[in-house]
Amino acid sequence: MSFWSLFDRRKRPSTFRPKDGPPPTLKERFTALQNIPRMFHMIWETSRWMSIANISLRVLQAAIPLVTLYIGKLIIDEVIRLIQNADATDTDYLVQLVLLELGVAIISDLLGRGIALLDSLLGDLFSNRTSVMLIRHAASLDLNHFEDAQFYDKLERARKQTSGRMLLMSQSLRQVQDSITLGFLAVGILTFNPWLILLLILSLLPAFIGESHFNTRSYSLIRGWTPERRELDYLRFTGAGDEPAKEVKIFGLAPFLGDRYADLADSYYRANRDLAIRRAGWGTIFSAIGSAGYYVAYLVIALRTVSGDLTVGDLTFLAGSFAKMRGLLQGLLNRFSSLADGALYLQDLFDFLQMTPSVVSPDQPRPFPKPIREGFRFENVSFKYINSNDFALRSLSFDLPAGEKIALVGENGAGKTTLVKLLARLYDPTEGRILLDGHDIREYDIAELRQEIGVIFQDFIRYHFTARENIAVGQIDHLEEQALIEDAARRSLADKVIAGLPAQYEQILGKRFEKGVNLSGGEWQKVALARAYMRNAQLLILDEPTAALDARAEHQVFQRFTELTAGKTAVLISHRFSTVRMATRILVIENGRLLEMGSHDELLAEDGRYAELFNLQAEGYR
Repeated sequence: MSFWSLFDRRKRPSTFRPKDGPPPTLKERFTALQNIPRMFHMIWETSRWMSIANISLRVLQAAIPLVTLYIGKLIIDEVIRLIQNADATDTDYLVQLVLLELGVAIISDLLGRGIALLDSLLGDLFSNRTSVMLIRHAASLDLNHFEDAQFYDKLERARKQTSGRMLLMSQSLRQVQDSITLGFLAVGILTFNPWLILLLILSLLPAFIGESHFNTRSYSLIRGWTPERRELDYLRFTGAGDEPAKEVKIFGLAPFLGDRYADLADSYYRANRDLAIRRAGWGTIFSAIGSAGYYVAYLVIALRTVSGDLTVGDLTFLAGSFAKMRGLLQGLLNRFSSLADGALYLQDLFDFLQMTPSVVSPDQPRPFPKPIREGFRFENVSFKYINSNDFALRSLSFDLPAGEKIALVGENGAGKTTLVKLLARLYDPTEGRILLDGHDIREYDIAELRQEIGVIFQDFIRYHFTARENIAVGQIDHLEEQALIEDAARRSLADKVIAGLPAQYEQILGKRFEKGVNLSGGEWQKVALARAYMRNAQLLILDEPTAALDARAEHQVFQRFTELTAGKTAVLISHRFSTVRMATRILVIENGRLLEMGSHDELLAEDGRYAELFNLQAEGYR
């Protein structure tokens, strides 16, 4: 059996499949070290003066061990001199040496505390900065990225790096600091016996190789289990979250969720346990080899002292230097392995930040029309979601003239919401094009296009913010304009809901935070509708945002919507035909295709799919 086969769990029976292929090679790990300078560049940009101060303190701290050991040697030699010389009574030099060592100890403590403080402060700043970078970069990516499981794995690994990479910074700086200290101490050892340095390196080399191997295995295990760890987080939220709590209780899901979590967590525990046991076993052997090397050197130094070649102070200095070098060298070697693996983790962050969207603004966008004169036109538009074999929309062609109100009708999954997303350029068509005033909407700046569109989706977000902030997200740069927020609430009929809250517009909504108040589904929808009115947009879209309202309340909302959007272009999506008939034109979508188009009366007269759906719904009210 080869030496390395003892490490390789793939050559041993195991109940766990390798989840991520082979571990990184030595070349890949060395290549990953190139990420560390990039990280330091980001840290430097975070706070230059903190970075300079941190490095300066570490350089000073690096000289402390050598100074302390040398002063200790002088103290011991002076003590022995005073003992051997019975007539010597002048202890001033000894006192001075002790006070000097005390001063060095105080300085060392101050330097250490200063370094720890700067590490902590700089770490918080860097973590905050990278978290903001993640939020902003994620927002810049295409919507289809968020429909890909592999994207979520990358996002999860990148998110983990925002808080853990400051440890990598501290380790990198400590590596430099310890290298300087090691250089100082090595000078003393080399003048005594250069072979002891070689002995020290050889005795620690097996431990370094072993740690490198197991660190690589640990990285592979953690990376390979990213989807499962995301599932564990999801199960924790589902089993103990506020939103799923009702169904968890009603359906008695706690045992199912608990058992599923326990099975998955136990699988990960056993995989990790197998690795940890082998790592501990081999670590013990390698540590013993390192200790044996140290004590061989210690014996050589002791014998030279007995023979009179060295003083007791020399013995203390050399033994202390050798012990310190052993610890430093062991730390350097082990930390090098940790740095290489940390750089691999860091690659996850950079990989995510390097992801680029495909839905982007042109380099020289066309000026956005204000006002829109002709309107929108769909020309043979087809769209297919990522990783899907079927088209969500197929060969769609129709006009949406400026100032017209159209309604989209169709069964769930017909493609109505997809059409709206294309209109807001959350996606680009797979085939065909969408025109605005005769030009492809891809020729306009995305931010300007979306600024002119007010849309509320059926799956709107219930932000656990204040009522004021919940409305202001529709136009967040107007967060402090209370009059505009109150006007939007009045238009959406949310003003009466907010008037009944304890803190009114400053009331936190949702039960996630202290003093939060939950709303009913209909009340939430009125608040969400107010977001659409926050914008003075030329195109307003309501994608079934009133599903939780009763028929009367929904009619009032849409009646108000019709009045307030006079002269503006609007798109309505609703399953209630009493609302749909308010539109100038109705488009019937089925299986992603435009099946029928016309006014309410025209479509009833055609006696087609729209008439069938209308009569089915009307039958329910008779």
